[in-house]
Amino acid sequence: MSSAPDIRGGRLPSGDYCNAFSDLHAPLDAHEARVAAERCLFCYDAPCVTACPTSIDIPLFIRQIATGNATGAGKTILDSNIFGGMCARVCPTETLCEQACVRNEAEGKPVIIGQLQRHATDAIMASGRQLYKHGAPNGRRIAVVGAGPAGLSCAHKLATLGYDVVVFDKRQKAGGLNEHGIASYKSTNNFAQAEVDWILSIGGIELRCDQALGHDFTLADLRRDFDAVFLGLGLQAANSLGIDAGELRGIEDAVAFIEALRQSADLSKLPIGRRVVVIGGGMTAVDAAVQAKKLGAEEVTIVYRRGAEQMGASRYEQELALTGGVVVRHWARPVAVHGESGVLRSVIFAATAERDGRLVDTGETFELQADQLFKAIGQLFVPQVLEGSSEVLDLDRGRIAVDADRRTSLPDVWAGGDCVAGGRDLTVVAVEDGKQAALSIDRTLQGFVPMAAE
Repeated sequence: MSSAPDIRGGRLPSGDYCNAFSDLHAPLDAHEARVAAERCLFCYDAPCVTACPTSIDIPLFIRQIATGNATGAGKTILDSNIFGGMCARVCPTETLCEQACVRNEAEGKPVIIGQLQRHATDAIMASGRQLYKHGAPNGRRIAVVGAGPAGLSCAHKLATLGYDVVVFDKRQKAGGLNEHGIASYKSTNNFAQAEVDWILSIGGIELRCDQALGHDFTLADLRRDFDAVFLGLGLQAANSLGIDAGELRGIEDAVAFIEALRQSADLSKLPIGRRVVVIGGGMTAVDAAVQAKKLGAEEVTIVYRRGAEQMGASRYEQELALTGGVVVRHWARPVAVHGESGVLRSVIFAATAERDGRLVDTGETFELQADQLFKAIGQLFVPQVLEGSSEVLDLDRGRIAVDADRRTSLPDVWAGGDCVAGGRDLTVVAVEDGKQAALSIDRTLQGFVPMAAE
């Protein structure tokens, strides 16, 4: 048996990659959008609005589409959610606004809110219009750490209020998980960067990439040099499988795989195994598995320790994997990996069950042959990035503790997105965190609430 892993690029004919990674949903044309919009009942106190973390006035923007005013609809969306274009592509609308739609309750078929949102926001992007501008300068400077949805949402709102904002990001490209962690077939044609560029074009926002908190500067530096700080750090490390994998080649982090795929200029050169196993049950697991299949892997299996109902991926995402040729196995956890000559050959699993609310092993085991194993079992916040300050931020369950206004335990520091306790790993939630933090920062500074000196 060869000592080289069966992981290589070019598993598909070169012309097949474009089709494999084409847009998951074709955009609606004007007629399709108006027909879909006319299904809306324009409810008073609409449950879809309550279900939206950013509280978009959904009946209003759908009515605007129904009357042929797609750009007006886009403005309604972006006023509440400046990342409305990306959220239309990646937000789990099937478990949020569309699940709450009264048409869904009555007919089992909701208004296609996500696709209508994309239709409206795409109209704004296609027009090239900038709807917002830097507010009258107020002489205040705010530092934002992290150029993902939380950080850029905060920066944009602050800029409209007249603040000068400096955004720091450890990567070479802004966008956070929208750019680096979303399946390519959900965001095609470099949309993530186009949206970031549009957001930054408001003015008043300076972007500094390749700048990492805890390495190039400290929180104390920011508190000294700026009037307030917002932390949209995301998560920095992947959870461990909890098994000894030694130095076997072929075991990789799913988030890193997705990032490499998103940044690849030639997908035919991206190496993928013939037999791929993905461990996890969230959207990252599904994104990694579906894209592995699209890259030409012959066998792709997701293994999750509990049942389908407990998976973090929505039922829609799970069906997306199944229809894409991915096998999903439930009630099993990895207990060992087997390799030869330093190369992964198989993964051994223990069957699990839930008893008295606890996950237990049943005593049965099975083995899956694998050339490549992707870990998609969640990420961790690394608090060491916050070191270097005489005052320490309070943590809650390993993440930054914040109140309803996204204030931390330090009076001049706010935080939002995945790095805070209770973060939901959703773009739309991160956007709302950034927006609410910006409004709270503005209220605090305009109210002349004294800032604590370092």
